[in-house]
Amino acid sequence: MQDHHHDHDAGLAHDFARLQASIAQRRRALLWLAGAAGATLLGCGGGGDDSTTSSSGSGTTTTSGGSTGGTGTTTGPGTSTSCSLIPEETAGPYPGDGSNSNTSGVVNALALSGIVRSDIRSSIAGASGTAEGVPTTVKIQLVNTNGSCAELSGYAIYLWHCTRDGKYSLYSSGVTGENYLRGVQETDSDGVATFTTIFPGCYSGRMPHMHFEVYRSLSTALSYTNKLRTSQIAFPTDVCSTVYASATGYSASVANFAAISFSSDNVFSDGYSTQLATVSGDVAGGYSATLQVGISV
Repeated sequence: MQDHHHDHDAGLAHDFARLQASIAQRRRALLWLAGAAGATLLGCGGGGDDSTTSSSGSGTTTTSGGSTGGTGTTTGPGTSTSCSLIPEETAGPYPGDGSNSNTSGVVNALALSGIVRSDIRSSIAGASGTAEGVPTTVKIQLVNTNGSCAELSGYAIYLWHCTRDGKYSLYSSGVTGENYLRGVQETDSDGVATFTTIFPGCYSGRMPHMHFEVYRSLSTALSYTNKLRTSQIAFPTDVCSTVYASATGYSASVANFAAISFSSDNVFSDGYSTQLATVSGDVAGGYSATLQVGISV
């Protein structure tokens, strides 16, 4: 009986070993077939440019490989949209985001009650001034360059810029008690944050521009320490010339604008194509400026 039991155990071990060997052989065969099929697909797809293409809903999304946050392209029926990473730029000396001070101490407009608003032409939180100038609607669309140019909803954008005579609220002489032309907006389902403001003036040494910072959400848009990106918006020279030559209150900008160019500007001289807003409208009816801003998240 003992010998029979011993022989039975040996038989099971032997059969089990044969079964394992058979399974391993089948797995190796399947892996070889999968690898061969993958190689064939890559050869047919011409993937040598490090690009990937995938079908998504009613359209096709193509993203370029390479460095993170490069350029992506999204195409679909009747649409064609491309996105590029917006350059990181200086916030300048007047950010009002808690990163520096004026004569009264640290300046942080992001902590002001009412800073989350679309119309930024008037001061808030006890200040009562209003910035005069040509009405301008600014629409910034935030997209993910690291995610097929997908719209980024629920993010926050802090926008600020100078007055028509080149002054910054909270910092410049005569307007340190004001906080207008500063505001925060959340991006909507299309990734768009919309601001109602005025066309900026041109002060000595800089092309006309607006500053902005990108935050992950309204709840994080409380201090510069949480920002994801800082950049600037440029404006077409023909529009600037028209505004400064014909709109009330912009007379100081005429000479300043004549003395500066994109090539001599200390921010835009290295390129500004991804920062140049598309502008439509006129002085009488106001302007609309749009810009797609790509960030990598």
